[in-house]
Amino acid sequence: MSEKIVQEAIANKKMLCPKCNSPVQRYEKYADTVDLVRDGFNVQEIYSTSSRVTLICGNGDCKWEERTEFWDAYIEDGD
Repeated sequence: MSEKIVQEAIANKKMLCPKCNSPVQRYEKYADTVDLVRDGFNVQEIYSTSSRVTLICGNGDCKWEERTEFWDAYIEDGD
């Protein structure tokens, strides 16, 4: 589901490069992640899911590229 959001944001030019402020042109290496951490003493399990993607600007001579799980921070609000 998150990959579809990334695809739509790029297609609609709503994901912006923080370096040149132009729309991000593409992405690579999308991966859903699942992390399970066990707190040893209390035997408490912490479960989290997320996704990581490499965003690539691709505009002119801008070389910005970032592997991130905070990709939603680059999506412009419509407001």
